[in-house]
Amino acid sequence: MTNDRAGVRAAFIAVTTLFFAWGFITSLIDPLVAAVKGIFTLSNAEAQLSASAFFLAYFFVSLPAAVLIARIRSVPAILLALCMMVAGCLIMLAAANVAQYGLVLLGLFVLASGITVLQVAANPLAAALGKPEGSHFRLTLAQTFNSFGTFIGPYLGAVLFLKGLEVEDGVAITEAVRADALAGIDRAYFWICGLLILLLVFFFVSRRTVAAAAPPPQRTDIGAMLREAFASRWALLGAAAIFLYVGAEVAIGTQMALFLNSDEVWGVSLEQAGKAVSFYWGGAMVGRAVGSALLARFDAARLLAIFTAVACAMCIYVVAVGGVSAGYVALSIGLFNSIMFPVIFTLTLERSEAPSEAVSGLLCTAIVGGAAIPFFVGVISDFSGLVVALLLPAACYALLCWFALAAGRSRPLHAVEVTQHH
Repeated sequence: MTNDRAGVRAAFIAVTTLFFAWGFITSLIDPLVAAVKGIFTLSNAEAQLSASAFFLAYFFVSLPAAVLIARIRSVPAILLALCMMVAGCLIMLAAANVAQYGLVLLGLFVLASGITVLQVAANPLAAALGKPEGSHFRLTLAQTFNSFGTFIGPYLGAVLFLKGLEVEDGVAITEAVRADALAGIDRAYFWICGLLILLLVFFFVSRRTVAAAAPPPQRTDIGAMLREAFASRWALLGAAAIFLYVGAEVAIGTQMALFLNSDEVWGVSLEQAGKAVSFYWGGAMVGRAVGSALLARFDAARLLAIFTAVACAMCIYVVAVGGVSAGYVALSIGLFNSIMFPVIFTLTLERSEAPSEAVSGLLCTAIVGGAAIPFFVGVISDFSGLVVALLLPAACYALLCWFALAAGRSRPLHAVEVTQHH
């Protein structure tokens, strides 16, 4: 029994390293949006296509990934995902060297495709590695390490991508500044590629430990997966909630550097604004650490309702008041984003009749909200300003509060336990 517990603990640690890796890579999108806006002279909406290309992968890859994982088990799928991420980094290196925005978008899509497979496999696996009643705690704890990666990413990205770069009207970008920004992108993805190769080796060495705790494979197909997922009301509601949450969080994060750089808010340099974005994701890291403790003692649906209501109120404050204080309030929204993804995920798994692979695939497909909502926020900011654009995330958080209240009124069908199939 002691050996079993030690094996499960080691498996959880191995899986948690993956949460850190994809958090770090995903958060680089925030300074990258600001960088490509200057490098390629883009509008806000065009720059947001970087986020759209990245998060579109979740729409196209999640359900096929769920079918793949159900057939070949989690560990081979995770190894495949890491190989795809290495390929995405290599495309980004080529894009930086030939200065082609289209190639940047392709590299981000391939990189995110690998992350999608990783996330479909790792989220339910982290929830399942231990006693069922601890699923909320474990997934939120793993997401805390994910948030540590997202805290580091924007700061390093700002240092590498945004040094000397400005995007305000009337500011000319010299070839030297443009070349430095492209060289920074090249360096960032070169080192990420190397780190992913090390992680691939580490996970290959740890594969037997994780495989021993992983759920058994299930023979299914994409049609059966779709039917099972779409037949469940709670799977659909959970997918809508994930769509809104990811869309709001990514929209705020990718606009944050431009928002703080604006004279309407702080008016600081783009590099300083980009570094400050780390506090947005750092708030999520702190919130998940605190949230892990709160979820061990209090009702998850009730906490989600409180956190979403506060996030909505903060967005409204930013739009209504503006100015310097709005910058600090906008950064603080990350603190309340903290528990949303893992709690929405586990609340949905508890209430859905569909198998966990089907639900997980649909929920990860819904992460495409990170492609749709940021683009529309970019369109609004082009026409009405960066401050007013936060009205759309405010509406997302209001709907998420309704989801939390509905989940609180609905009794779970079962505890989250990925090894259980229906």
